[in-house]
Amino acid sequence: MKKSKKICFDNEKYLKLQSENINKRIKKFNNKLYLEFGGKIFDDLHAARVLPGFDPNIKIKLLQKLKDKTEIIFCISANDIEKNKIRADLGLNYADEVLRLVDNLRELDLTVSSFVITLYKGQSSATKFANKLEQRGEKVYFHRYTKGYPNDVETIVSDEGYGANPYIETTRPLVVVTAPGPSSGKLATCLSQLYHEYKKGIKAGYAKFETFPVWNLPLKHPVNIAYEAATADLNDINQIDPFHFNAYGKLAINYNRDIAVFPVLQNILHKIMGRDVYKSPTEMGVNMIAEAITDDKLAQISAKKEILRRYYRAECDYKKGQITFDNLERNKSLVSEVKVTDDIMKVIGVSREVAKSSNYPTVALELPNGEIVTGKSKKIITACGAVVLNALRTLANLGDDFDVITDDILMPIVEYRTKILKSHCTLLTVDDILVALSICSAKNEKAKKTISELTNLQGCEAHSTYILPAGEEQTLKKLGINVTSDPVYLNANLFEE
Repeated sequence: MKKSKKICFDNEKYLKLQSENINKRIKKFNNKLYLEFGGKIFDDLHAARVLPGFDPNIKIKLLQKLKDKTEIIFCISANDIEKNKIRADLGLNYADEVLRLVDNLRELDLTVSSFVITLYKGQSSATKFANKLEQRGEKVYFHRYTKGYPNDVETIVSDEGYGANPYIETTRPLVVVTAPGPSSGKLATCLSQLYHEYKKGIKAGYAKFETFPVWNLPLKHPVNIAYEAATADLNDINQIDPFHFNAYGKLAINYNRDIAVFPVLQNILHKIMGRDVYKSPTEMGVNMIAEAITDDKLAQISAKKEILRRYYRAECDYKKGQITFDNLERNKSLVSEVKVTDDIMKVIGVSREVAKSSNYPTVALELPNGEIVTGKSKKIITACGAVVLNALRTLANLGDDFDVITDDILMPIVEYRTKILKSHCTLLTVDDILVALSICSAKNEKAKKTISELTNLQGCEAHSTYILPAGEEQTLKKLGINVTSDPVYLNANLFEE
């Protein structure tokens, strides 16, 4: 029943074109370039969902290709540390995410030379984070709010502005400035460094690396609208870049924040460098994504699915009180704009039909061959746990054979939860099921065959008729399952175990 997954992206072509263009930009600026690295440096799951076949770690492979000339600076906003801001898809706060990213980069022999805590004004949690890094021998710099920003260019580009920030020592031609998320101070760090470099007589340059929006796809292309859905909380809106059109007579797509800030940025760069380097915000970027898309029709369908997923996520977040009504309406308007309906993902309708007929909360999952399996919350297993077990058993061609996990493994887990942990939840979660299945696989060939199918769940669609507990949702995401949920609570309990 195995079926190869359709793809619409050529990773090798992208690596070749992107690395060539970054090298050209380094040479343009006398072999010293500060590259603002936007988006997720690891695990770009949004891009992988929108462009099937896109390697979510392609940026890492790009850096490995350029590693002999590259060093990395990590920025993190002191405000984000103070607010304990969370990366939603992984459930990690930004401070821990920085540590995870740095460890992963160094394991791949990439050089992370320093950390910058931006927008610093004495926040205690940011100070503690810096102390933690310094105790481990890391170089940490503090950058404060830039005096005069955004309008007083004379002050910004002076010793009172960028000059008030400490100079970050770098040694390599390409300095990648990255962060765990948006609004982390990457641009200010790059410009501060440029100011110091020019004072030292080093005519360095600046460029920007963003994956989305794709500047040379149409404004209303679903791939670009999917970017708007992903950044609805930032109120990013794609626009035709008027500066690029006026300078070159060509249509190019950028987003409102970059376009709005460009006149200020252009003035700052001119003040630092003594000349106009870029005529448009689009020209600042290095983005060869469009050239590597091999099937535009599939890309459009995949992007529409992502827009719908984002809407369901917004509905659940609104139900939880985590976003505003305006944010929800923004997502809803994007769904209307691309005219996408629930029919594009069959699991939505199937899960609801099964839940209605059985009167049990249900999760439906579509396998790679198009077959849909379901799981219901009953007996001792959650709907999530049941659907994953049913999916694995089906992929292993075991049909209705339930003899893959024995009761002598399951029941002690239930007893531990209820008698030792005193939990009110007696249902086994998807994590419990996978642990039990792993234990059984040591002696049970059917269990061994079943759990070997886990990787085949990557990219599968799933839909739940209720809001999934955070732990189960994170597990499904880690398995690579694209999951959506109806904005309905499973029960009346206010506290989620």
